[in-house]
Amino acid sequence: MNISIINGPNLNLLGKREPNIYGSVTFDEYLNALKKEFSNIKFDYFQSNIEGEIIDQIQKVGFSSDSILLNAAAYTHTSVAIGDTIKAIDTPVIEIHISNTFSREDFRHKSYITPGAKGLIIGFGIDSYRLGVLSIIK
Repeated sequence: MNISIINGPNLNLLGKREPNIYGSVTFDEYLNALKKEFSNIKFDYFQSNIEGEIIDQIQKVGFSSDSILLNAAAYTHTSVAIGDTIKAIDTPVIEIHISNTFSREDFRHKSYITPGAKGLIIGFGIDSYRLGVLSIIK
């Protein structure tokens, strides 16, 4: 099984950025733990702060990966283009959020990703990715 993880803007700063919201673990540290726990799964990882690069990556893996875990970060609330890309691919997408976006600013309550996603996992900290993997393999 191949799962692609795609992270959007500022998620390269996990472990440094607002640790009270996002925790103190870097994504590389967390990804290594995921790989150990799910050693039978091949994980591809991509992060970009650039909307078009995220779209290109979704298109690249969207016909070959078994599933995509997508945390589009702030683009979740602004990018019609990423939402359209998810609807255009074959691979199911699980929308991931580390924080509970509904307990934050009002603009974070709208997602352009959710209508095209198979499911949504939100608010469980960085462990939201692990829950995404479990939802795929169950």
